[in-house]
Amino acid sequence: MTSDPLAPLDLAFWNIESAEHPMHLGALGVFEAGSPTAGAHAADLLAARAPGVPGLRMRIRDTWQPPALRTPFSFGGATREPAPGFDPLDHVRLHAPTTDFHARAGRLMERPLERGRPPWEAHVLPGADGDRFAVLFKFHHALADGLRALTLAAGVLDPMDLPAPRSRPEQPARKLLPDVRRLPERVRDALSDAGRALDIGAAAALSTLDVRSSAALTAASSGTRRTAGVAVDLDDVHRVRKTVGGTVNDVLIAVVAGALRSWLDERGDGSEGVAPRALIPVAKRRPRTAHPQGNRLSGYLTRLPVGDPDPLSRLDAVRTAMDRNKDAGPGRGAGAVALLADHVPALGHRLGGPLVGQAARLWFDILVTSVPLPSLGLRLGGHPLTEVYPLAPLARGHSLAVAVSTYRGQVHYGLVADGKAVPDLDRFALALSREVETLLTACGP
Repeated sequence: MTSDPLAPLDLAFWNIESAEHPMHLGALGVFEAGSPTAGAHAADLLAARAPGVPGLRMRIRDTWQPPALRTPFSFGGATREPAPGFDPLDHVRLHAPTTDFHARAGRLMERPLERGRPPWEAHVLPGADGDRFAVLFKFHHALADGLRALTLAAGVLDPMDLPAPRSRPEQPARKLLPDVRRLPERVRDALSDAGRALDIGAAAALSTLDVRSSAALTAASSGTRRTAGVAVDLDDVHRVRKTVGGTVNDVLIAVVAGALRSWLDERGDGSEGVAPRALIPVAKRRPRTAHPQGNRLSGYLTRLPVGDPDPLSRLDAVRTAMDRNKDAGPGRGAGAVALLADHVPALGHRLGGPLVGQAARLWFDILVTSVPLPSLGLRLGGHPLTEVYPLAPLARGHSLAVAVSTYRGQVHYGLVADGKAVPDLDRFALALSREVETLLTACGP
């Protein structure tokens, strides 16, 4: 393994982190257990397999003049490189039995990852009844996005029989001097990128106008975290989709909007006229870039029709907004601000990281992200994975983040909240389940 510079967006995630707002994402997987010792056996397996996954041995090192980069624009960057003396026991931890996986996961999600070693952890949580155990994976967002985190986690689970990946065509060797025949093409690309950046910046500025959010979605930095999880039947989601139209994702976003409405009304904050801006990330992987392991994200910025009392009308509004976003594409609009990271030199990320982190509240009000999972059954030590709740990082100034995964006929909502701002996270989780029932009822028999 060799070192490579962090991609611009990875560097941004690395630099906006603070003690109160750690930038790691997580996944809480629940496994069936045949005995009380299954959790301990799983921890031993994770520690034994981790050294065999190259990405898990990579640390991130801040550097002011990386040897591989000799341009002024690399000044102040960071590199991903093999960690000397890697010890998996620094990363895999076995905890005491618990009766509440989410309560324990919330406290563990509060703690930032240690930056001097590979930024990931696996916490094994045996169930007090001996029938189940859970594993909380934590990955720094500079190390992996949702798709990359899934790949790393799969490397320590039981092997799956998957088709061999198709080989990529070899890239031609880079010439020492640029090909002057491609100069017009490069100029056009540069002008196009500049125009796109101006378009994204203008759209982001306009999105801050006429905002009607809710104080319940705003939180000062407390450094505390709560997590919760909700599982709903995928067949129910498909029934709504087939009745009303749109996509599964449209229905899942509409469920969040309806749950926010119920939750705000129940806690006395009120939902009338509320239309918070939801950031919905979109993966834009480019396997042939210079940073094949780096984050490559864009996103859609969508107003959630929380103030609309009609569940089907809310779903129609979400569907219309998402269709409009897809027509425009993920490379433009206010949701694509993450793409601007490519236009900022490394030193700009280093110096401006704290300011960017504080600006998240001006850009959007709540994160609603989807993490794809394989449909094949996953196992650890022969124990089947039955539930998996993705957990998104909580941006500065936000009180709630929602992540969604579909696995084995179930949709799992993973919720992360500021512990002091949202002491009633379980009520919001219940509102998600109720909103699915509300949509089913509205669709009729």
